[in-house]
This record gives sequence, structure tokens and C-alpha cells, in this order.
Amino acid sequence: MNRTVRNSLLITAGFIAATAAILYTMGQPLICKCGYVKLWHGVVFSSENSQHLSDWYTPSHIIHGILFYGLFTLILPRAGINVRLTLALIVECAWEILENTDMIINRYREATISLDYFGDSVINSSADIFAMVVGFFLASRLPVWASVALIVVFEATTTWLIRDGLALNILMLVWPLDAVKAWQGG
Repeated sequence: MNRTVRNSLLITAGFIAATAAILYTMGQPLICKCGYVKLWHGVVFSSENSQHLSDWYTPSHIIHGILFYGLFTLILPRAGINVRLTLALIVECAWEILENTDMIINRYREATISLDYFGDSVINSSADIFAMVVGFFLASRLPVWASVALIVVFEATTTWLIRDGLALNILMLVWPLDAVKAWQGG
């Protein structure tokens, strides 16, 4: 394993561990209150959503990584990959912490269809951060057109299958629309 890859893994592990510790001290459960961990949980309207390793929101975290890679490459073109990765991890980990505050949890419950949302489990947040890292490194290897295509496919798929995705999630947190909320509710 070369030095850059080893350092990337160490940086990622450090950020995930620090964020996990913060979330746990904030009162988030380590794993699903159901008592077990699944690789995939595909039921959006469920108290187990955002509690297992992956779910329908995992693609949005991969998109985060693609977008962060693009952003930090654009604004810091001479910075090494691990500097850009560190910045992406700072933003992603800060979001995972903010997302699990009462302010954001209550916002999700009031403005979106996520009435049964009480925050993420620590293991889900950790997996979400790792998904961002996967997206970051995919973007570092793929041509720009392929990264854009991946974003479009993920957004179209989640919008079609669960009536949600990164763009709709941001919209409903920042500027909730009754028509979108009604459409998402079926």
C-alpha cells in the first residue's frame, strides 16, 4: 500500500472515529434500537431508516463526495488529494453532527415526510461518511462526464423509487413546499 493511500485511510478512520464519539456523546444510539445491524434497509417510512449500514440515502452521501471532490479541486487545484479529502471530511462530519441535533431532527419531522425520524445511529452516520469518501475517490478516478452521469442516475433513481434524493432533501430543509411534501407522501 502506498503512502498516499495509507494516509487517506488513516485520515478517514480518524474523522469517522471522532464523529462517532461525538454522536455517541450527543445521545445517538450506536446501532439500531431494534438490536441488530443490517447491510441494507430499504424501507423509507420506518423507524429503522437511517439506523443500519446503508439505505436509500446512501447514494446522496456518495454524491456529496463527488461534489466535494469537484469543489475542492476547483478552488484548490494545487492541493494534494489528502488535503482535499480532509476538507471534504470536515464538511461531511460537520453535517453528520448537525443533522443529529434537535434543530435539524425537528426540521425534518416538521418540513418533510420523515415523521418517524429521530436521527441516525452512530453506525449509519459512520457508513454515510465512508460513502462520501467512496464518492470522493470515484470522482478522483472517473472522467467528469461519468461523475455527472452517476449523480444524475442516483438522483433520478431515488426520486423515482422513494420520491426523495439529495436535491429534494435540501429543498425541503431550506424551502419546504406543500406540493412537494404531498407528492412525497404519495
